[in-house]
Amino acid sequence: MIKAMFSVLLVLVAVSSTFGKYIPKSGKRIPQTLSRGWGDQLIWAQTYEEGLYWSRNKPLMVLFHLEDCPHSQALKKVFAEDDEIQKILDEDFIVLNLVYETVDKNLSPDGKYVPRFLFVDPTMTVRADITSRYSNRMYTYEPGDLQLCKYKC
Repeated sequence: MIKAMFSVLLVLVAVSSTFGKYIPKSGKRIPQTLSRGWGDQLIWAQTYEEGLYWSRNKPLMVLFHLEDCPHSQALKKVFAEDDEIQKILDEDFIVLNLVYETVDKNLSPDGKYVPRFLFVDPTMTVRADITSRYSNRMYTYEPGDLQLCKYKC
């Protein structure tokens, strides 16, 4: 009888540990759907308002993109694989990625296009000094431009 109860208990422990969530202690985070593939180990804000709330001590990086845009897809691949950018964002920024436009005109200072990166400082001002090399799309970056972005941030 005791053997049977012990066997049942052992099976229950094995089954419950299989279905439990594993949270690694190594500092890696569980992937979030909010990353949309742009950096699963980053903690992404859900909304612009939440990002502003969190950004009281750190700047906010807002990423505008579209899932079906080839330029967004190419940039996402390079962006997600660049460990240095991921580390900078994790340590020094609050991050938000949006697949829709906002009505806030401050977030489209030179038009609405994708992909677009805007940096908002803790005073809720879009940083006009962190721009790309393109004069007609000042806040867009291409995969080869990420090195430039690292040094400006």
